Amino acid sequence: MIAFPAGVRVGDASLGRPDLEGLYDGPTDAKKITLEQLLNQTTTRTIQYVYDFGDDWDHSIRIERVNEAAAGMTHPRLLKATGTCPPENIGGAWGFTEFFEALADPDHEQHEEMVQWSGGDFDAADAEIDSIIERFSRLAKKWAPQSRKPRQKRK
Repeated sequence: MIAFPAGVRVGDASLGRPDLEGLYDGPTDAKKITLEQLLNQTTTRTIQYVYDFGDDWDHSIRIERVNEAAAGMTHPRLLKATGTCPPENIGGAWGFTEFFEALADPDHEQHEEMVQWSGGDFDAADAEIDSIIERFSRLAKKWAPQSRKPRQKRK
């Protein structure tokens, strides 16, 4: 399979926007298959996800287990998070490294600029779990099955 400029990889399969111009093979059209179906077609439990193709942020998501939805619990649900997201438009992993170097060294030529740009309180260890849980809660409400109200008969 030729490399593609889109989204999600599970084993040798990929999911994303198809190439409408026919310049490369794959990926499977994300509108035609669910992530669960793609995972079931392979033995791997790891999803590779590329975010921001210009900066090429590459994320690995490991599926530990899939359980039936439990009554009274919201889904999706965060089990663990490590580290924070980098600031937007930081310039990829190399830019993030330079950002940390500038923050850590008060004598670095960009130290003051990076402190000001980041708001001065950037904490790489803080995964901002409360914020993630809040966003998951909004998604869960959005994705929850909607109950249909019975129509009232007109008189």
